[in-house]
Amino acid sequence: MLGQRDVGNRVVVRRLVGMRRNDRPIFTDLLGELVEFGDAHLVIRTADGAEHTVPLAEVHRAKRVPPRRPANHRIVEIELAADAAWPAPARGRLGDWVLRAADGWSGRGNSALPVGDPGLPLGEAIEAVVAWYAGHGLTPMVNVPLPYAQTLDDALAARGWPHRPPTQVMTAPLPAVLAAVPARPDLPEVRLREAPSDAWLAIAAGRKGGLPGAALHLLIAVPQVRFAEVYDHSGELVAIARGTVSEAPAARTSGSGWFGVFLVEVVPAARRTGLARHVVGSLARWAAAEGATRAYLQVEERNTDAVALYASLGYTTHHRYLTRYAPQPVD
Repeated sequence: MLGQRDVGNRVVVRRLVGMRRNDRPIFTDLLGELVEFGDAHLVIRTADGAEHTVPLAEVHRAKRVPPRRPANHRIVEIELAADAAWPAPARGRLGDWVLRAADGWSGRGNSALPVGDPGLPLGEAIEAVVAWYAGHGLTPMVNVPLPYAQTLDDALAARGWPHRPPTQVMTAPLPAVLAAVPARPDLPEVRLREAPSDAWLAIAAGRKGGLPGAALHLLIAVPQVRFAEVYDHSGELVAIARGTVSEAPAARTSGSGWFGVFLVEVVPAARRTGLARHVVGSLARWAAAEGATRAYLQVEERNTDAVALYASLGYTTHHRYLTRYAPQPVD
């Protein structure tokens, strides 16, 4: 039987739903994330984002199941949608791999995205990545999605390439996010702008350590993008976020985009007041109106407060990536 320790894990529950005329029981199975385990009931969130409350008296059997191995095609789709939402101004190709440079601002904007076939043997592909970034005056970096690119990750590790802290790529059905972030008329209005204000950029610069010229391109060169702002009663900007709707190039006929949320920041004096959820909710409602049906975000694994916040909004970890970099600057 399950217990409180299993909250957050993937489980399967066999539920008693009735009896046949010959007194034989009728069961149904629920597969999903255990989000609550109480004294009298448990709550399962299924893949469609719906939450099912099951009285313990109706639970016939229940157990944890191993996490699903994410499908490679879905990892590629999410990674390409995220690339479209964070478009580096300098770009190159190595077969299917995407090479990106943005004056060194952000790991995602200045690393190779190794999805698909590079068109070269792996060792030669790594050397080609090194040469391309050396030509741009940058330390070679590769964003390695796992488990999709495990072979590449092993090869880079064998060459002594260290990595930055692991990043979780979390996803959710957009309806699940919307259900978790109802409108809050008791909080200050969220203003959604098509371009970032100077005040918005100032907060983002403080978080990211300055804004080179390429940063503005990364932020705004997306057809569907909004910049969220919340001002307090004195007119001070206290919370920001960036939202996008994008798709992987191969999925542009699917009719459903991915809602991405970036740079959620609340100034220290206004934290723990619900503003982070507030701005995400406003951006999610905008994205739904733009036709998005799915949501993703990227968050460092060590940022446990942020991971917990997004889990409470319906997001679960889909896969991880490591940003590996060459051990020495390349001339």
